[in-house]
Amino acid sequence: MPKLIDTQARPIDNPWTLLPKDATLEQALAETSQHLLVPAALWNAHQNELRQSGRTIGVWLDSDETAELIAAALPSLPLVALNFPKFMDGRSYSTAVALRQHYHYTGEIRAIGDVLRDQLFYLKRCGFTSFDLQDSVKLEDAQKAVHDYTTSYQSTVEEPLPLFRRRQAG
Repeated sequence: MPKLIDTQARPIDNPWTLLPKDATLEQALAETSQHLLVPAALWNAHQNELRQSGRTIGVWLDSDETAELIAAALPSLPLVALNFPKFMDGRSYSTAVALRQHYHYTGEIRAIGDVLRDQLFYLKRCGFTSFDLQDSVKLEDAQKAVHDYTTSYQSTVEEPLPLFRRRQAG
């Protein structure tokens, strides 16, 4: 059973049905869920049909896909999920930063795939707002990981001023 937590380390309900990368429009429309998380290719090929389905639609990007693929639709998307096919593949960190800083996306950014405890603090710093954890991750450990550190030296999406600038201002 997947575990979903937010940036405050609180477990949250997940109404979204994640469709596989090779999902077809017919499969999407046959789903009974009112919240569909569709792959970017399906979204780009069938935006009108998906919008007209009466469902709430979110889009997920694989690590080799850029935010530019869905940039025009971002204002209407309540959720963008970014996939980590392997925990060592860090390209989705950069995509999250691009969504927040370049595209000014304010909706939910969810980490999906091979999301592990040790990544959570850094994912939060890049603009992720929820984390769909692997079954092997203990919920209690993940909840602690979100708050592993109390401050950081570098600027981030959540804290745009580096530590030395924050100290100068204080």
